[in-house]
Amino acid sequence: MAKARCPRCGQGPLFTGLLNLREKCSSCGLDYSAIDTGDGPAVFVVLILGAIVTGGALWLEVNYEPPIWLHLVIWLPLILVGSIYMLRRIKTALIHQQYRKLGW
Repeated sequence: MAKARCPRCGQGPLFTGLLNLREKCSSCGLDYSAIDTGDGPAVFVVLILGAIVTGGALWLEVNYEPPIWLHLVIWLPLILVGSIYMLRRIKTALIHQQYRKLGW
C-alpha cells in the first residue's frame, strides 16, 4: 500500500492533517493543485466497509441475537476508526495512481 508521501519523490508528506491535502510537496515542490480524487475514496470506503459491517451485523444477529446496545458497542467504533483509516489510505492510493497515469 502506498505511504502518505509525495508521489514524485516519496519524501514529503501528502497531508497537513488527517485528510487535508497540502498545497505542494515540502521536499521536491510538486504542486498538488491538479490533484482531484473527488468522491472516489468515500465511495470505496462506503462500499467496502459497508459490506463488512452489514455482513458482520447480520451474522451476529442471526447466530446470537444480541441486544441492540451490543451492536452499537461493536459496530460504531469499527465504522468510525475504519472509515478514517481507509479514507486516508484509499485517497493516497488514488493520488499515486493519478500521478502515474497523468504524469504531472
